[in-house]
Amino acid sequence: MNFNAVVVKNEKLAENIYLLRLKSEKISHNAAPGQFVNIKCCDGLDTYLRRPVSILRTHGPENTFDIAFMVRGKGTRILSCLKEGDAVDCIGPLGRGFTLPEKGERICVVGGGIGIFPLLYLLEKSAGAYKAAFLGFRSGGLVVLGKDFEKAADQLIISTDDGSFGEKGPVTTPFLKYLEKERPDRVYTCGPAPMMKKVADACNERGIFCEVSMEQRMGCGIGACLVCVCRIKHNDDWAYERICRDGPVFRAEEVIFE
Repeated sequence: MNFNAVVVKNEKLAENIYLLRLKSEKISHNAAPGQFVNIKCCDGLDTYLRRPVSILRTHGPENTFDIAFMVRGKGTRILSCLKEGDAVDCIGPLGRGFTLPEKGERICVVGGGIGIFPLLYLLEKSAGAYKAAFLGFRSGGLVVLGKDFEKAADQLIISTDDGSFGEKGPVTTPFLKYLEKERPDRVYTCGPAPMMKKVADACNERGIFCEVSMEQRMGCGIGACLVCVCRIKHNDDWAYERICRDGPVFRAEEVIFE
């Protein structure tokens, strides 16, 4: 579904990382954790393709939803300059989201960099579950939404590659230590592929339910162009599936990481 959303707020979270709050009754009331919107950055041919951005959270009573993104090129640079009241051409909510936990279950989310964004919405919608969050960043200057995750989770561990904030090293290190003592009912992860592969492998070895949210460049965002595909196991074989339509969330044991 294609329609305009209106910018309510544009906030800089860190260097080249921004949060946009957009007003749209249809998206704010229909989005599920793990879904995304496909945004047209501007008119003309400069940024012809839309940009897929995960939904960070929704605010139902205000008919608004948040997205957060990193400036990586011309399209996202244009989004970072939007002003209050600007109209944004959106398609969404799109894709298959996370499987929400049952009340009383213990869950973990493991996110790296901008992959943390869809995990916040999941935590906020997982009422009645015990929630542990493991977040990894390159450096302390790129740590964002820490207070939001602290509020949404029962336990929060942040690590940075250079040790400038939280624990030093990859986020998978404290997560794997956690698995030595605890057995969560469900694990959810999003971020760099090597990180997700480590999380997926650890969960698969232990028989723990795990879902991964795949990130990929997209063309249409609705499954027509076949640009955003990943390899998924099918019995003793494999096949390409579309991240935008069949995902972006997949069961960990199904994904063949390149």
